Amino acid sequence: MTVLRFSGPVLPDGETRELYVVDGRVTYEKQAGSELAGSGWIVPGLVDAHNHLGLEDHGAVGDDEVERQAVLDRDTGVLLLRDCGSPADTRWVHEREDLPRLIRAGRHIARTRRYIRNYAHEIEPEDLTAYVAREARAGDGWVKLVGDWISRETGDLAPSFPEDAFAAAIAAAHEAGARVTAHCFGPDVLQGLLDAGIDCIEHGTGLAVDQVEQMAAAGVALVPTVMQTAKFPGFADAGREKFPDYAATMEDLYARRRETLMSAYEAGVALYVGSDGGGVARHGELAGEIEAMVGLGLPADYVLGAASWRARAWLGWNAGLDEGAPADFVVLDRNPIEDLSVLRTPARVVLRGRVVA
Repeated sequence: MTVLRFSGPVLPDGETRELYVVDGRVTYEKQAGSELAGSGWIVPGLVDAHNHLGLEDHGAVGDDEVERQAVLDRDTGVLLLRDCGSPADTRWVHEREDLPRLIRAGRHIARTRRYIRNYAHEIEPEDLTAYVAREARAGDGWVKLVGDWISRETGDLAPSFPEDAFAAAIAAAHEAGARVTAHCFGPDVLQGLLDAGIDCIEHGTGLAVDQVEQMAAAGVALVPTVMQTAKFPGFADAGREKFPDYAATMEDLYARRRETLMSAYEAGVALYVGSDGGGVARHGELAGEIEAMVGLGLPADYVLGAASWRARAWLGWNAGLDEGAPADFVVLDRNPIEDLSVLRTPARVVLRGRVVA
């Protein structure tokens, strides 16, 4: 079997090295007869921490479309996906060595008639704990809750479930060894989830200063999905005639989304990068999310780490490309910290020790 060799600065430390791939793993021991397969800036495989593999606007898709979506992500260097809810059974992706590594959360869990049709288990509060326990057993260590959504009764965003139901469900997930994340646009749902010990917040545009401090102290992560929150003015316009209070809320959340994001960063909340691919974004758009987060004021080196080595460690994978690490990495023609646009055109993508793009 040919031994592949790659040359260049290896992030995150940036030391220029000769990296070899042997049996799907990284080694820095010189290998006789190796073949130079690429040179440039070498980055641990990118991570999309909010992805919906197997989902489209109207619900689940078939296996051929799942494969197409996964390849779109893979070919941009995204080699680890954290699923944030999908009605499709994507367990078979684990068996495909040419597709990204996948951490599944199973299906969203939402309140009856309080979410997008055909996406979620739609249930009432008395059933929440049982459904969470079931999804915790069926997934890969995560459960996805729909924390809030528009309520037709109030005409505005409202928590999907009572605080005590959320708390019991989160406890059940933890007992089953799973972590819990939740879709949260508005402010009203957040305190109950944080007090219940949730592990991650998606979007988080309603967070207050004291809440980001609580998150930082408790190690609760935030995936802000800023390409998603950029769509809030459109959501407001679509609902203005029927739900004027909701429209006003979405406009307010949009107006202070940069302030909220930067307060979380300054408080020390662990931020990660998620494209919402399959939800509101196309697959293969993680570079756009990275650029959008930097555009709101986050440092480029921080965001790149949040999409690579720090995200990998958070999800239980190798943070860096140390001796013996799985050979999942991207080779870039330029330093991505200085020029994020290079992430859109990787020179080489290596997954499980094979050049796949």
